[in-house]
Amino acid sequence: MKLGIEAARLLAVADCCEMAPGLSEIELQRIEQEYGFEFADDHRAFLASGLPVSQPPEEGDTWEKPWPDWRNGDPKELRKRLEWPVEGVVLSVRHGYWHPSWGQRPENTDEALQQAQALLAQVPKLVPIYAHRFLPAGHGSHGHPVLSVWGTDIMCYGTDLIDYVNHEFDDFDAHTPDDWRPQATVPFWRDFLHKP
Repeated sequence: MKLGIEAARLLAVADCCEMAPGLSEIELQRIEQEYGFEFADDHRAFLASGLPVSQPPEEGDTWEKPWPDWRNGDPKELRKRLEWPVEGVVLSVRHGYWHPSWGQRPENTDEALQQAQALLAQVPKLVPIYAHRFLPAGHGSHGHPVLSVWGTDIMCYGTDLIDYVNHEFDDFDAHTPDDWRPQATVPFWRDFLHKP
């Protein structure tokens, strides 16, 4: 929990976004029940410490509202964000991608899509933090690296939630040791990581 609390404090100090009061335990439970996942412990503590809800848009931003608004957000939009990692892989498969660990790719694209979707239905859920940055779901887990996910282009964007906030919203070089080499811990998704 300390990771999440400290990450929220660092985000508030960075003064890069509006912070609403943190989510209550009742709100967190409602979200988990409604969307079918459990926040990792550090992600839960982060959102309980303060809910980032908006920031001034910058030119070229991909996301109009990069912070998922777990309290008042459109449920359809939140579901879309939760589906983003899987949908990105499916789109890549549609365009010819096939991971070597999946065995032989079916020649028929529809069959390849069906096989990939069956596999993807079983992978660990990723939960959005900010734009296309994600943490693995899972009550009782913490300290996972934050993943930047764009289709099958996946990389670590922080060794943990604190490192991620420093990377995304502060002077990354000031906080990064020369031997910075985060390693993803979540099954399936780590198979896509760019190797440093």
